[in-house]
Amino acid sequence: MRPAGRIAGAVEVLTMITERHSPASEALKEWGRAHRFAGSGDRSYIGNLIYDALRHKASLAFYMGADSPRALLIGTLRLLWQMTPDSIAELMQGEHSPGALNDAETAAIALAPKTDIPAHIAGDYPEWLSASFERVFGSKAPEQGAALAQRAPVDLRVNTLKSKYSKVVNALEKFGPVAGPLSPVALRIAPPPSEGRNPNVEAEAGYAKGWFEVQDAGSQLAAFLSGAKAGEQVVDLCAGAGGKSLALAAIMQNKGQIHATDNDRHRLKPIFDRLKRAGAHNVQVIPADEPKKLDALDGKMDLALVDAPCSGSGSWRRKPDAKWRLKPDQLAIRMEEQKAVLDRAAKFVKPGGRLVYITCSVLAEENTDQVAAFLARTEGFKLVPTAEAWTAAGLNGAAPESADGKTDTLLLTPKNHQTDGFFVAVMRRG
Repeated sequence: MRPAGRIAGAVEVLTMITERHSPASEALKEWGRAHRFAGSGDRSYIGNLIYDALRHKASLAFYMGADSPRALLIGTLRLLWQMTPDSIAELMQGEHSPGALNDAETAAIALAPKTDIPAHIAGDYPEWLSASFERVFGSKAPEQGAALAQRAPVDLRVNTLKSKYSKVVNALEKFGPVAGPLSPVALRIAPPPSEGRNPNVEAEAGYAKGWFEVQDAGSQLAAFLSGAKAGEQVVDLCAGAGGKSLALAAIMQNKGQIHATDNDRHRLKPIFDRLKRAGAHNVQVIPADEPKKLDALDGKMDLALVDAPCSGSGSWRRKPDAKWRLKPDQLAIRMEEQKAVLDRAAKFVKPGGRLVYITCSVLAEENTDQVAAFLARTEGFKLVPTAEAWTAAGLNGAAPESADGKTDTLLLTPKNHQTDGFFVAVMRRG
């Protein structure tokens, strides 16, 4: 495709996303099926342009003075991809382009970025979440939001059941991997600039052999902070595709037992192939429609892990369309689900055992509020301070400071920790 045709394609896809409120990934797939002449480079260019526009939707609309898909994409080319006004004007006049710049667009891209703008626009988060962001981050809310609007790196977890850290580094040398933050088994590949493509690491031989998994460093750290040890009995209540179960199996050196389950059996489907590839032999998958098997675990678990359903606000770097689809009623539903799964998890924990609550959210409503409410209604559980959980997990150095200033729980953010947004609370039953 010609460059101008790519812009036209991006306008078409972003219009589909906006009008149908559909996930960006699904809209891109649908467009690709209908435009089979578009090559992988074309699809990558269009996808990068759209995801960048969605990450910065609020600030781009403010800059352009319009929030149409066309305006957002033009703003992306100017502010994020650093194209000159003349280059953009030429591009928009090319063959198969979406049409030449109008006077308002020409004037907008000639201006410098605006200053002194509202916090939710500077932070590129929905205005209705302004109070929530300010409650957690105070005056730093715009900075925290802006960090959640940047491109994310590709993070890998070295699977110590199958390989060694140095071996994976050597195998992926062409991608320039570096040590990831916080997790001792994290590798990181930096995000590409503008139209560049992330490497398809899952096509590498090392991935097929189970040497590594794609997993954000913050998620990896959450697994370590659970304090899982070889020989323990663990229930992973919201196992989904199995990312945390795989990490726990490696930490436990395949010793002990992990009981992985999820209310949604479709979410569990990928776990079987992943377990086989990773060589994780101590994980037993319990389907949601076999409750008796779960009931048999009551009061017997050293660890109950709850990777709770949530808003996903901590993963907006990777799923920027989700932040604009999120609505107050959806957040309320997630909060009820979190309450229910915490109460359910408590029943599995034996005296002296741990309940670890994790979300990929930065909102207090889903994090500290949920933990406080759980402790208020549930006897026998107490928070384990982050520094204590860090030491118990055998992690080196000092525990990181929580982005919300708390010491009994840990909030990770891209701004403070260079990870996705993750919340971790470790509770022990007396």
